[in-house]
Amino acid sequence: MARHLDFYFDCSSPWTYLAFHAVQPLAAELGAEIAWKPILVGGVFNTVNQTVYDNRAKPNPLKQSYMLKDLADWARLYDLRIVFPPKVFPVNSVKCMRGAFHALDEGKLVPYSTAAFEAYWGDDRDIAREEVLADIAAKAGLDRQRFFAAIETDTCKQKLRANTDELITRGGFGSPTMFVGSSMFFGNDRLPLVKAALEAS
Repeated sequence: MARHLDFYFDCSSPWTYLAFHAVQPLAAELGAEIAWKPILVGGVFNTVNQTVYDNRAKPNPLKQSYMLKDLADWARLYDLRIVFPPKVFPVNSVKCMRGAFHALDEGKLVPYSTAAFEAYWGDDRDIAREEVLADIAAKAGLDRQRFFAAIETDTCKQKLRANTDELITRGGFGSPTMFVGSSMFFGNDRLPLVKAALEAS
């Protein structure tokens, strides 16, 4: 049986951009299948992790300074450009993440999500705006009319809600969250542990 990894993600997180980039070659190296699980991280925060909002409102200056360095270090390691903070932060990612389900149905989840991450974190564009979403869909090879029709359907809305609720039920509290079997791993910096768990599976 192939090794398996569940990857819960929201494109509005810079740490998720890092992990999304790095988990793919890791999975390829180990012959692991990735089950991509788009979520709405704001829904997770609202339900089980509201301290995120307190920390944003009153950040610890020492931790904030280190976080900026840490993010820059990881981006340099992965050769990614990350603008932090972007002009719009936090961003309303709900339509973008609904679009991920349409991309998944079309077999284009990875190019779509890559384009979304790069638009927001690399190019500092507001992924809540229709023209930005249109560009993301186009880069992924998705038909614009079908894309915008899909993200307004009850099906996409329900799938996003279901994945978000599923992550909460499994004990998750943010993005990115990964599972190897029942073992949960949170954050880009846990990828060495993800690798070890996959190797042992």
